[in-house]
Amino acid sequence: MERDNLSRLGPITGYMLETLNMAIVGVAFGVVLSVPLALLSSRNTTPHPVVRIIARGVTAVLRTIPELIWALIFVAAVGLGPLAGILAIIMDTIGFCARFFAERIEEIRAGPSEAIQSTGGGRSAVIFGAILPEAMPSMTATSLFGVEKAIRSAVILGLVGAGGIGVELSSAMSLYRYDVALTIIMVIVTVVVVVETISSAIRRRIM
Repeated sequence: MERDNLSRLGPITGYMLETLNMAIVGVAFGVVLSVPLALLSSRNTTPHPVVRIIARGVTAVLRTIPELIWALIFVAAVGLGPLAGILAIIMDTIGFCARFFAERIEEIRAGPSEAIQSTGGGRSAVIFGAILPEAMPSMTATSLFGVEKAIRSAVILGLVGAGGIGVELSSAMSLYRYDVALTIIMVIVTVVVVVETISSAIRRRIM
């Protein structure tokens, strides 16, 4: 590796950290917002069948729109930079997680919920005392998949000006600095492999 590329490692690492921050913040907000949507979408927790249909429709729409389209929308709305990328990841994460959360919630055993109801517990007690605790390992695993997905997405989002290391990669390619681009790609691959390894280890432990 040339000395010039080595000197670029500092800024490249900074952009990679920005990309990780975008992914983690976006997934964190997306997961939190996915939970109520999943509860409304699930047959055993929705307050009304019509609400379930609407919630499932919203989830389907969010899943249908690619994160790159979300990025273009938010770049136009809030301007270039990480905020547009974070908002795009939030929307993509909601669509991704809400569906799997809803499917897991519908698979929850009825026994714990019935036990709480038999003691006079209401809907909130059932949800927070039985349904969410039992679904939590699966929801955590899905969220970790969401982080992996978001990191890869964040790199692509940067190519359209939504912040992160993708901006630096796009600049390097535009200036025909293929040596710098190769360094950036190597950093991206290394980080993705490390994150996937850690994520897999956590999933094996909790599942």
